[in-house]
Amino acid sequence: MAKKLVRFDWAMKRLLRNKANFDILEGFLSELLHDDFKIKQILESEGNKETEDDKFNRVDILVENKKGELVIVEIQNTREADYFQRMLYGTAKVIVEHIAEGQPYSKVKKVYSVNIVYFDLGQGDDYVYHGTTTFVGIHSNHELELSEKQKDLFKKSSVSALYPEYYVIKTNRFNEVAKDTLDEWIYFLKTAEIKDEFTAKGLKAASQKLDILKLNPADRKEYDRYMEAQRSDASFVETVKLEISSAVNEALKSRAEEALKKGFAVDIVADITGLTIEEVQRIADSLTQ
Repeated sequence: MAKKLVRFDWAMKRLLRNKANFDILEGFLSELLHDDFKIKQILESEGNKETEDDKFNRVDILVENKKGELVIVEIQNTREADYFQRMLYGTAKVIVEHIAEGQPYSKVKKVYSVNIVYFDLGQGDDYVYHGTTTFVGIHSNHELELSEKQKDLFKKSSVSALYPEYYVIKTNRFNEVAKDTLDEWIYFLKTAEIKDEFTAKGLKAASQKLDILKLNPADRKEYDRYMEAQRSDASFVETVKLEISSAVNEALKSRAEEALKKGFAVDIVADITGLTIEEVQRIADSLTQ
């Protein structure tokens, strides 16, 4: 049996910034990063800011862990064609903002960019992607490594460990079959439900603290507003898709009619326009009436 909870993006915006709820986000990041992740503090981020037209399409949170590393967790609900570039901009901005003027580059902080998207970003058949930066010799094909002195200076074992790392979780690609503890978290991210048998770090705390029925009246009202905004946005996107599809279909029919008038065969017109032979035949029949 699964318990219905508030969505993680709303919780991240409203509840997870409270120190008493750090264990939820710590659990998620521990499972994703394969580390015992402990939050030192929540830092100011763009997602903290409130605006009158806030539709909750994007929520982000910036976390510093006990090691001094920075983690951006961002949730994107609607499609953005340039989202990859925004991931890059986000890490660059955080790096620049968290090194003091005059400090050596060795003080640049390690940044993780965790992106939970509810649309099909890019092309690929997996639902969790991990990106790092490596340098490989174009002649030897050997990976560039740190010297022993650099390892001691940076307290890192590889060049890639110095650079930002990116995680992309494509919830729409997840088939809702949890094969491990990270999958249990992704199940929650997709469905806002946690099954009794789940054992992933942080999910027990989430099950207790993110129960819709336990929200105070003010938070429940805010959550209902959030859900209504989500439904409104989804309806708008679907309407636009239908309108575009209808306009494209009408344009194709017009092209098919022109081609038929020029004497092109029905099967050729169907191949050119992408319309079915039956659709083209009906257009051809209408021209003879």
